[in-house]
Amino acid sequence: MEKIVSIDQIEIVASGHVQVRQATRIIEDGKEIAKTYHRHVLAPGDDLSKEDARVRAIATAAWTPEVVAAYNKMVETRSN
Repeated sequence: MEKIVSIDQIEIVASGHVQVRQATRIIEDGKEIAKTYHRHVLAPGDDLSKEDARVRAIATAAWTPEVVAAYNKMVETRSN
């Protein structure tokens, strides 16, 4: 039996958030017998130090200073 954990989907939405899906697959005798998913979302400017290298690369490319500033402005506006 083998357990395979991988990031199988990385999406960027209009707000700049990065959505990450991790798949956990259980393989027995070469056949997948179970699969589960875990998702998490990163907001522009979040700490990426514990993220997968591909997630870091995509978020870094997407989170331009303008995207981070627009996100921070939106958060500030909503909290007032």
